[in-house]
Amino acid sequence: MTGTELTVVVGVVMLLGLLGVAVPLLPGLALIAAAALWWTLADGPSAGHWVVFAVIVVVWGVGFALKYAVPAKRTTASGAVGSSLLLAALLGVVGLFVIPVIGAPVGFVLGIYLAELRRQRSSGAAWRSTKAALTGIALGMLIEFCAGALMIGVWVLGLILV
Repeated sequence: MTGTELTVVVGVVMLLGLLGVAVPLLPGLALIAAAALWWTLADGPSAGHWVVFAVIVVVWGVGFALKYAVPAKRTTASGAVGSSLLLAALLGVVGLFVIPVIGAPVGFVLGIYLAELRRQRSSGAAWRSTKAALTGIALGMLIEFCAGALMIGVWVLGLILV
């Protein structure tokens, strides 16, 4: 594989990783990092390649940590409890098989709402907790997307400089 072909293939894999932020079947940031490692090893590894890869791994780690920490803090601050999120995740997985394509988000929302309704005994309070949890999830996806875009940006900068 020539250098240009490698660059194109790695770029496409990285874009698929960025798509993986929205599509839960793709590993997102891990796919971007794996593509960066492939580029580092296949493009004649030099110190510059390894520096680019190291920066990408650091961004990956920070993005991964923030993706879970920030939404969890917001969700628990709104009153939703961890058991509600666990039930939501389980119903999301079930929903994925019951209603193809849209079942996971439907099951997730239904899971949060039902768990919070059972806990709080008020549909209004359950819906407020559900909205706060969904806002937290959206924020996590935004954080992951930004981290992925930054990882790809570091790689493009590395292409230019290395």
